[in-house]
Amino acid sequence: MLLHLVAEFDLQRDVIPWLAARGWAAALDTSENSSVLYVVNVERNGKIIYTWKGDQRNTHIGLYDLQTKQNEHLYMFERDLRIISCSVNNERTLLVSKYLTLLIEIHPINNVRVLKAVDCCVRVQFLYPVEGRNTSTESRLLLVSEDKYIEQFDIPVVAEEEHKVVIQNSGQLPRARVADDLIWAQWDMMEQRLFYIVPKESRSTLKCVQFYPDENFNSILESHLDISVNDTQLKLVNFGYDYCQDQDVASKSLNLQVFTSKAGGLCVCCTLASDNPDEIMYSIYFLHKGYNKTFTVSLERTESHQLKEVAFMNLDYYVAAYLPGQFLHLLNIQHPDLLCYSLFLTGEDARIDVLQNCSIRSPLVSTVLDCHVGSMYAISISDSALVRFLQDSKRDSERLAALHCALLYFRHTKDLEMQIIWWISENLSTCHSFDPIQEFIIASLYCRMCPEAHNLNKLLPYTSLLDWIGIITGVTCATDIISLPVLEFQNSKGFWEKLNSNLESVKYAEPHLRYHNNVLRREWHNLSEEREERRTTAYLRNIFENAKKVLSHLDTWDSEEKLVPLFQEEDYQQQLLMGLMVAQLKDHLMRHLQYVGKKKIDQIVLDYVANLLTLVHRIMKEVWRRYQLHSCIFCFDERGSAGEFAVFHIMSRILEAANGMCMPLPPGFHTLHLGLGVRCLPLHTLLHYIDTGVLHLTETCVRKLLKDLDNTEKNEKLKFSIVMRLPEAFGQKVRQFWNHPINANFIARKYVKLLLEKLGNRQCSKPIPERLSVPVEFLPLNYLTNMLAEIENQGVHPYEKQDHVNVRFVEETALKHTLTLLGLKYS
Repeated sequence: MLLHLVAEFDLQRDVIPWLAARGWAAALDTSENSSVLYVVNVERNGKIIYTWKGDQRNTHIGLYDLQTKQNEHLYMFERDLRIISCSVNNERTLLVSKYLTLLIEIHPINNVRVLKAVDCCVRVQFLYPVEGRNTSTESRLLLVSEDKYIEQFDIPVVAEEEHKVVIQNSGQLPRARVADDLIWAQWDMMEQRLFYIVPKESRSTLKCVQFYPDENFNSILESHLDISVNDTQLKLVNFGYDYCQDQDVASKSLNLQVFTSKAGGLCVCCTLASDNPDEIMYSIYFLHKGYNKTFTVSLERTESHQLKEVAFMNLDYYVAAYLPGQFLHLLNIQHPDLLCYSLFLTGEDARIDVLQNCSIRSPLVSTVLDCHVGSMYAISISDSALVRFLQDSKRDSERLAALHCALLYFRHTKDLEMQIIWWISENLSTCHSFDPIQEFIIASLYCRMCPEAHNLNKLLPYTSLLDWIGIITGVTCATDIISLPVLEFQNSKGFWEKLNSNLESVKYAEPHLRYHNNVLRREWHNLSEEREERRTTAYLRNIFENAKKVLSHLDTWDSEEKLVPLFQEEDYQQQLLMGLMVAQLKDHLMRHLQYVGKKKIDQIVLDYVANLLTLVHRIMKEVWRRYQLHSCIFCFDERGSAGEFAVFHIMSRILEAANGMCMPLPPGFHTLHLGLGVRCLPLHTLLHYIDTGVLHLTETCVRKLLKDLDNTEKNEKLKFSIVMRLPEAFGQKVRQFWNHPINANFIARKYVKLLLEKLGNRQCSKPIPERLSVPVEFLPLNYLTNMLAEIENQGVHPYEKQDHVNVRFVEETALKHTLTLLGLKYS
């Protein structure tokens, strides 16, 4: 089971023992199907109101406090009543109940006032002040009438002796009309918001009223929905929980709920009628994104007794659509554009043992209430179950959804990160539509960096995918553009500010706000080709200064992190890429986050690139530990183990991922990669990888290779093949470490070629060069050395840093090579 539920409240566990201890449980039917004891409401402060029948069929109202785990008896009616709505104020001094809609003083039990004498479907709900406000001289109450209007009552109270509280006004209570002509309403108890729908001819209008601690309220949102509401009966959500009546209403009215998220997400979820009995349809209106997605799900079993209403649950980052015995669909609220980031589960993965009926409500974020049983659960995604699901998944869509959930829903946990890296190392070749290394790095960076600044989540990439055209088995989806909600608020913080920011992003073409590497890749290639010409310019000096700042962040790697033998060496190409990424990401953020300030943006950018390098290092550290490699890996006289070959393959995929995203790699990556390649690959494969750019020749590795390997025929062939592939400037630096005739022959040939290129078409005289101690009369060689000596005398010396490379060196090397070919000994 992917969802993990913990019972926070259960009537059988938390209430019945308390009733039995007071002698009130004798008349109770204690079975789970009992309608004698049931939950009526859940208040904002975590208080749960329930009702039961006593010995003489008296009707009692009790309250359970989730914080203290204590029960409290609130009131008793000396009649057998069916309580369908009940609410208590924050101070627990006033109780309002739907039995002729009575307002009752309960601290102490005193006056009873009738608010509405008509016995109809009335729901009541006290408003709650801000947290930490213990006392109030006035309580406010919402009354919802089946005549399709909502009123607010202001109830002034006065404290008398011995902490008694009574209603101050003996006349009519002040009231204000909140909403009219509604067909559906939902109460958000935590944020004190009222959502309601007013039907129109062909479409409906969703509105929201926000209630404030200063006792004011105003309509703050209006959104047109393409939902045709033909019901004549009012449907209410989270205005109390009367299981029997809700069942009757649910069979006749629209199943619709509104969910919000901390990140400013606003979703409307509703089920739709389907002409096909083997299918079920539901729509999610992502109002903060400006589109609606309608899902059609093919049912596995269509026995009529098993089909139940789809239940919607709010998990903050996800909205869950749950049909017991059929499916569980976790829809991504924050990033709903690609279907592959939502989890669609069937079978055992979708099973929720304790939620097998349709009387499920979501009164709070990450909380579900089973009205039928009378239990409330904290609901979350199980990280262990998610990892098992990831490991067992065979489809890319499931893997992407699970990977995204693990990295962005659970945030940064080292143990989970390690398990993901291990999974990636085993499944690099089985993911066809995405690169798991790229997804891991991009999503992890997004998760780590977004808390650094407001709206940064809209500017950084969260995925490496530009699009996804795969399918989810058994599910079809249709997407429609919808009009954006209209907000009317001033100086509002929190959710409304975030929602407004999300809507502004949609207006300004959200995809174009995110940083991408197109310009970075082009600039990097341009500067790489003009290396020598522009290396000393002010622009490049600034680029390399940026890289130096990034690398200074990596000096904090601890001893365990240095398990992987990465060398702190200079890599021109990688430092150039680091510095360019810093410069371009900084420019991107400065265009959209001016209010953050240059100093803060500088820090964000440096942290971003440093974290990128750290994540690559983290992957390498985990695979290094998993395959039990040691740091002394650069012994070229032995062949690599199976573990080393596996790590080499993973590093090759890291390089491929880095090239695809145009991202830098940690210092020493190419040296380590080349070292493993030398140990693990046959020569022809090694050279092919070098020629195709999979392996990069680095000074550190080549120098060690030339110095440590002896001059057997096999090693000579390897060394010569490597030396032949070195760039000129690079080759001059490292060839001096290989004291061998082959290397001397190569240097001499290169020296002659460079001098002759300097001579061009000019003629030269025949000076007498500095000759060998034993003169050699070999006319072709003598002619060549005389020509080279004249060019040297003109001040041309290509190898100024290697004084021993001159005409005499060429002559001596030529003689040695000739004698070797003739099978003679040079003396």
